[in-house]
Amino acid sequence: MTETPMIQLNDGNNIPAMGFGTFQIPADGSTYTAVSEALKDGYRHIDTATAYFNEAEVGKAVRDSGIPRDQIWVTSKLWLQDYGYEPAKKAIDRSLQKLDIDYIDLYLLHQPYGDVVGAWKAMEEARDAGKIRSIGVSNMTPKYWKQSIPQFDTLPAVNQVQFNPYFQQQELRQLLADGNVKLEAWAPLGQGNHDLLNEPAIQKIAAKYGKDAGQVILRFENQEGIIVFPKSVHAARIKSNREIFDFKLTPAEMKQLRQLDTGKGSYDPDAPGNEEMLLNAFDVHADD
Repeated sequence: MTETPMIQLNDGNNIPAMGFGTFQIPADGSTYTAVSEALKDGYRHIDTATAYFNEAEVGKAVRDSGIPRDQIWVTSKLWLQDYGYEPAKKAIDRSLQKLDIDYIDLYLLHQPYGDVVGAWKAMEEARDAGKIRSIGVSNMTPKYWKQSIPQFDTLPAVNQVQFNPYFQQQELRQLLADGNVKLEAWAPLGQGNHDLLNEPAIQKIAAKYGKDAGQVILRFENQEGIIVFPKSVHAARIKSNREIFDFKLTPAEMKQLRQLDTGKGSYDPDAPGNEEMLLNAFDVHADD
């Protein structure tokens, strides 16, 4: 089993370059099963969030895996309802309680709206107290990055945003490079976008290496220095998504795939009304 390469963050911690995403996997035993399968297949990085409502099953799968805790990287995220200093402090403890682990490896501001400064301060304190190892942000566009980051005492270690060959986040990547902030890709396979998976350039490269389109896309992203965590509930797909470290794209192939960039994603965090829509979409305290 090939070990996943590590990427060093700007705070000195090393994160596995590939992880397993759990967005929209229900907490009816499905998350526990999928995460257990991923850990068996060699994944050592699991991504969850308060608003995924499956932290408890992620934590149980991590604890039951038999793998030493310091060998598994666990990410979770703070939801908008809990932004602000005091609410964020409580929410971090609640995440730790639900995961039932001693510390969280990476904790993110899930969205760029509301009292991000107060929430960030609570996350910095939790990191200093050893509850969290690394802290970062998510869905921060260049607009929100320029607005929020100057108000923070410390730079985020990562920014988790939508990224795939059709949407390569060029402007944002230039901003992040200044502080060696790593980009993490959610929906690295374009959420199963049929057009993307059937791109002639991708299909041709896949045939050359005896790989599938998804593996070529993930390999491209890995070679671009992007941290990826594809999601699947199918055992064969969970396994195959990880099989990207036994081939390497040439500079010419990388250039070809860079040319697929359209500069547009399926979700725009800058769109008006997002904060209200998202706050109404999830009530993370429904079961409290």
